[in-house]
Amino acid sequence: MTPILVTGAAGGTQGGTGRRVAETLLRAGLPVRAFVRGDDARAAELKDLGAEIALGDLREIRAVTPALQDVRRAYFTYPVAAGMLDAAAVFAAVAHQSGLERVVAVSQLGSDPQAGTPHMRRHWVAEQLLDRAGIGAVHLRAAVFFENLRVAIGDTGELRLPLGSPDTVLPLIAGADVADVGAGVLCADTPVAPVQWLAGEIMTVGEAAAIFDVPYVNVDPEEWAASAMARYRDDVVVEHLTHLWTMFAAIGSGHELFRVTESIEEFTGRPPRTLRDFVDPG
Repeated sequence: MTPILVTGAAGGTQGGTGRRVAETLLRAGLPVRAFVRGDDARAAELKDLGAEIALGDLREIRAVTPALQDVRRAYFTYPVAAGMLDAAAVFAAVAHQSGLERVVAVSQLGSDPQAGTPHMRRHWVAEQLLDRAGIGAVHLRAAVFFENLRVAIGDTGELRLPLGSPDTVLPLIAGADVADVGAGVLCADTPVAPVQWLAGEIMTVGEAAAIFDVPYVNVDPEEWAASAMARYRDDVVVEHLTHLWTMFAAIGSGHELFRVTESIEEFTGRPPRTLRDFVDPG
C-alpha cells in the first residue's frame, strides 16, 4: 500500500489539522508519510506512532519531490503565513508529475476572487493551481476555527475583537472536525465533490464569549491590529484576522454561507462538535 502524505503533520496553534489527520490514519492502520519542517520532538512522536518522516519546506521543490514519491493521496495544509501560494504552486507541480490521484486541501469558507480578506483571495488562487494540476483536488472550505477564539482570549480574560455589536454572527468549526472530514475524504473509495463546505456551529460573538465565560469587548480595528502584532508576531496573520473580523462586523446578522453544513456528519458519522464541547470537553 502506498503511503498517504500528510503536510503540516507536526501540528500547530491554528487548529493542528495535519497532526490529527496523521494520527487518525495511523490508528486506522494506513501508511503515513508525515511532512514536517523540523526534526524535533513532534517528529519523533510521529515516528513512534509508525509514520515515515519527510523533512523540509513546502515551498522548496527539492523537499516536496521526494516526499511525493510513490504517493497517490495527500493532505495539503499551510498555516496563515507568508508563502502559502508558493507552497501550493510547488505542491501542484510536483503532484501533477507524480500522478497524484487525490489531494485534500484546507481552504477557507469565503474563498473567492472577491473575498473580503487578502488571504481568502490567495486561497482561491491556490485552489485554482491545485485544480489545474489534475490531481483530484478536494477543497475543505472551513469556517473560523474555535481555536482562533481561544487564542484571541489568551490570558486577558476578555474576548477583545473588532467585531462591532455582540450580535455579530460568526460561522465556527472545531479544527478536529476539519481534520476528521479530511481523513474521511482521503479514505473514501468513491468520487467526492471537489468543494466541501465546513461549518459546525453558527452563533453571535456575544454567545461565544459567554461559552468561554469571558466578556466580549469591541475594539477599534487599528488598536486590535497593533495589539495582535505583539501576540502573533506575523504580518500575514494580523492582516488576515483584522480583515476577517471587520468583514464579519460589516456583514452583521449573517450570510448565506453561515449555516451548519452536512459534510461533517457525512464523513464522520456524527454531528459537528459544538463550541461548548470544545471549551469543556469533560
